[in-house]
Amino acid sequence: MSTPRSSAVHAERLARLRAELKALGLDGFVVPISDEHMSEYVGEYAQRMAWLTGFGGSAGTAAVLPEKAAVFIDGRYTVQVRDQVDGSLFDYVGVPQSSVAEWLGTNVGAGQKIGFDPWLHGIDWARGLGHALKAKGAQLVAVDANPLDAAWDDQPAPSDAPVAVHDARLAGQSAVDKRAGIADWLRAKGLDTTVMTALDSLAWTFNIRGSDVSHTPVGLAFALLHADATADLFIAPEKITDAVRAHLGNSVRIHDRSAFEAALAGLKDKKVAVDPDRAVAAIFTALEAAGAKIERHRDPAVLPKAIKNDVELNGTRAAHVRDGVAVSRFLQWMEKVAPQGGLNELGAAAKLREFREEGGGLVDLSFDTISAAGPNGALPHYKVDETTNRAIETGTLYLVDSGGQYADGTTDITRTIAIGAPTAEMRRRFTQVLKGHIALAMARFPKGTRGSQLDILARQYLWADGVDYAHGTGHGVGAYLAVHEGPQRIAKPAGGQAGTEEALHAGMILSNEPGYYKAGAFGIRIENLVIVVPMKIDGAEEDMLGFETITFAPIAQNLIEGALLSPAEADWLDAYHAQVLEKLGPGMEGADRDWLTAACAPVDRAPAALAA
Repeated sequence: MSTPRSSAVHAERLARLRAELKALGLDGFVVPISDEHMSEYVGEYAQRMAWLTGFGGSAGTAAVLPEKAAVFIDGRYTVQVRDQVDGSLFDYVGVPQSSVAEWLGTNVGAGQKIGFDPWLHGIDWARGLGHALKAKGAQLVAVDANPLDAAWDDQPAPSDAPVAVHDARLAGQSAVDKRAGIADWLRAKGLDTTVMTALDSLAWTFNIRGSDVSHTPVGLAFALLHADATADLFIAPEKITDAVRAHLGNSVRIHDRSAFEAALAGLKDKKVAVDPDRAVAAIFTALEAAGAKIERHRDPAVLPKAIKNDVELNGTRAAHVRDGVAVSRFLQWMEKVAPQGGLNELGAAAKLREFREEGGGLVDLSFDTISAAGPNGALPHYKVDETTNRAIETGTLYLVDSGGQYADGTTDITRTIAIGAPTAEMRRRFTQVLKGHIALAMARFPKGTRGSQLDILARQYLWADGVDYAHGTGHGVGAYLAVHEGPQRIAKPAGGQAGTEEALHAGMILSNEPGYYKAGAFGIRIENLVIVVPMKIDGAEEDMLGFETITFAPIAQNLIEGALLSPAEADWLDAYHAQVLEKLGPGMEGADRDWLTAACAPVDRAPAALAA
């Protein structure tokens, strides 16, 4: 394998960090992909691991010692990390097979001091690593200033873009009412204050949106919400316009973001709720030093944010129709242009964005488009750039996973198409993925059901052939917020602890996205978004739920092996395509409309369905 082109750059950066560590009396340092809010996606100023190592994924950690260093990534990035990170500088360590604590435990010596930035790590991670190092005679040390920032001489500043009001006509509930609900929750639990740090929770609670993180409409801020329904919002003053100040009103006191840590010191003897999954270690340390009485509770905005109201759901439905027109126009364009040759992944992604922009209302993409041709499609979280950009060639599959941020909703859709004639293997695997997608879309389940209990529905037909996919089947989605939103999910039980997962509630939005990936050959994924809705079933003895599909774009019929579809599955597909034509047809005309009509024709049915 060739050495990444930027290896000399990253060797020099690694040397600079080691020099900073030596000057501080530290023997090592841990560098996560994180920010002060423990966000999944972070601003450019917080891309410390990318600066140090060259790794461009959204999840990972690096650890640096005087003579060794390592990057820790999960199975999604096994190939990507080797393309982007120089193996002569960093060991590649897979998780969860190993961990930062295990690697450091093997490589540190007695008396060594390992630094970490307490504003970038959770409290349980810090305590766990501290105990592991102590067992080796080493010590975990919280730094006052991040030494990597000192080494990064051209580090971008945090965004100073102003935040904007998210009108209650789109939010469906006023910010005053949301904060009143949180105050009720605090009083019911006998608490004085809750610390809110998750950026999407802040955006939802205060009905504001920003542009400080790529593809996620949030603004950098912290907040303290109190049992009297007042709040303290910590945000850079240049980000607050007169309109936002008027929107927030007198019950929200505005402070500079830099004043947040000092404000924690003022909570002496207060009963304070903190979410250990969303608040960094430094917050716990500051509250403990202040003498606050800390209680661990989940961020009180998490569940209300996940359960959308009717206004949010109707806005999301409308956004999906506009988005579906753009995606369908793109699919028609691909069918015409791709077989001619000369098209590559970057060009296709740019054209898809162009169609979305032409449709109107696009604020941003909801994530970097996964535009993956041939073997690149076998990387579920592939990210195309100038070095990986691949030609889209006849005889291959093309997978495109993309989404848009609109003021009334967030979209996320994946379609897989054949460039030229697909092979029998491609058709079989695509149909098995489709059968799993349909099984989940048609599921009926009692209230209290968790996503892990439904996950097997999407995998069963692949499992019958002894194959699987290594990602979850569904993630929560926000309403003009994060494209990945908890607590809802559809996946295998995490550590076997199904009972600790959130039950699915009516009003939640999730993705339905089974897939199949053949390394070095092709990838397949079919993704629609769904809303959890109540179901009326004659004679039912339980309160039942099901899914309403809200994503609309044709599913490639030339990839379907009709003999593998049951009559019920074929009926579902025909009904789905009838909805696609009904909803998108009015927004398409000419050749686009003709193509859509043909793409939504009834599926070819075999005389007798065969077992998968």
